[in-house]
Amino acid sequence: MTAALEAVERTALLTAALRAAETRRPDRLYADPYAEALAGDIGPGLLAEIRAATFPPHRERTVPSTPDYNAIRTRFFDDYLRRAARDPDTTQIVLAPAGMDCRARRFDWPGRVTWFEVDRPAVLAYKEERLKHLGEPRVAHRRVAVDLTAPDWESDLRAAGYDPGRPSTWLLEGLLYYIPEADAHRILERVAALCAPGSRIAADIVNRAALTLPGMRPLLEVFARWGCPWLFGTDEPEALFAGHGFAVRASQPGEEGAGFGRWPDPVVERRVTGVRRVFLVHGRRC
Repeated sequence: MTAALEAVERTALLTAALRAAETRRPDRLYADPYAEALAGDIGPGLLAEIRAATFPPHRERTVPSTPDYNAIRTRFFDDYLRRAARDPDTTQIVLAPAGMDCRARRFDWPGRVTWFEVDRPAVLAYKEERLKHLGEPRVAHRRVAVDLTAPDWESDLRAAGYDPGRPSTWLLEGLLYYIPEADAHRILERVAALCAPGSRIAADIVNRAALTLPGMRPLLEVFARWGCPWLFGTDEPEALFAGHGFAVRASQPGEEGAGFGRWPDPVVERRVTGVRRVFLVHGRRC
């Protein structure tokens, strides 16, 4: 089953391995009891490669700490989705792509919420096989097995029960930097068309310097070697999303509400150029 996963799809196993490692920490920011099973035999090896690139022996770290970033990102979006679910108008939550995410199982969700997991068929099949002994999540749960670059994935989402006329909450986690800029714009355009006014959106994205700085090379080379290079970054995430009808804020790890005491690097002001950045974007459809 794992052999059927393509390069980008296998990054979901890295995320699962990172979440399993975080869960084992006594100072963990969250617990994901399903992550270890989902990481399988391949995830820990991917994580070992990332650790070697991130924490090279006998020289200073120049790339972001992937374990700390992943812990912060996961906790940040955990909190974001749980706040959204407390809104009585929230009835639809969409993870696109869903990867090895288990938030549908990790938390209790209001009975009015339907949870949609959108991802390629091989990813969802792998995940279902690994978790089939647990039964279905307690929340109303819909799997939508499509590629987000396919010409008409929206019809599959609607067929699963999604109603674009009602407010929704979308999470695009671990997606935008793996796809070309034109595809990123197309996906945001298509998501916007499915979002009623007031709908929420959240995502993560890097800046342009993160794709080119020499100090980032050890990390970038790992992803390129795996066959899933980072392709897109922006220095103005607010403008990127505004161009598709979303009013958003972009928080950097380490800033208030986006650090949780775990970000190991200085937070550099946005006006400073030539430094690597990652943004946790969150906002609403206008």
